[in-house]
Amino acid sequence: MESVLLIDDDTELASMIEDYLARHGFAVTTEHHGELGLHRALTGDFAIVLLDVMLPGLDGFEVLRRLRTTSQVSVILLTARGEDIDRIVGLEIGADDYLPKPFNPRELLARIRAILRRSAAVSASGKSTSAQAPAIRHLAVAGIELDTGARSAFCGGVALDLTHVEFELLGALMISPGQILTRESLTEIVLDRKFNPFDRSLDMHISRLRRKLDDAAGLGDRIKTIRSIGYQLAIPVASTRREA
Repeated sequence: MESVLLIDDDTELASMIEDYLARHGFAVTTEHHGELGLHRALTGDFAIVLLDVMLPGLDGFEVLRRLRTTSQVSVILLTARGEDIDRIVGLEIGADDYLPKPFNPRELLARIRAILRRSAAVSASGKSTSAQAPAIRHLAVAGIELDTGARSAFCGGVALDLTHVEFELLGALMISPGQILTRESLTEIVLDRKFNPFDRSLDMHISRLRRKLDDAAGLGDRIKTIRSIGYQLAIPVASTRREA
């Protein structure tokens, strides 16, 4: 049974989510207060955290900020706010995904399963889980190194602290350096769902990954945006890729 932490002060909604996920094989623990939820999340006892934005005490954004200082546990942000900016902020802070309220419980279940399925496959095999990606353990491209077995990444020799989504995204780009990967293909590979042109999740994960590469070694510009198409890991002409 996978353990899920739900942090939401809407007791009626929380009860519904608990019952629904329990029927599908999940053990759900619920907290209704931001600080208590953060304390629970930091124990490391949960496979995934469902985090509401509007919480008493610490709001969801602050909970996520503090959580990301020491933990890369997968987080799905739940928000009742209609503004896109709130969802963008959540992804920038480090959420793996988001769902606007009200949502269909089946959609929530699908998002949870997609994240856990990829995490479990990586843990079991130590290899990329993409059906489109070869089973490569180590990649080194233009100053960026990634080890799928150890789940480690370095940029200019500096260790990168990446979320699960950021790690998978970097791996997908490094497998095909210089090639343009469409938003559609990256969404299916990394987020394990069909592309929606109104969904900014992928773009925000790219933005965070660029920032981390730039902070580590000034290599954020390695990831190029190809207007209206997708993204590309650009490499200097003299650079070569090493695989193991």
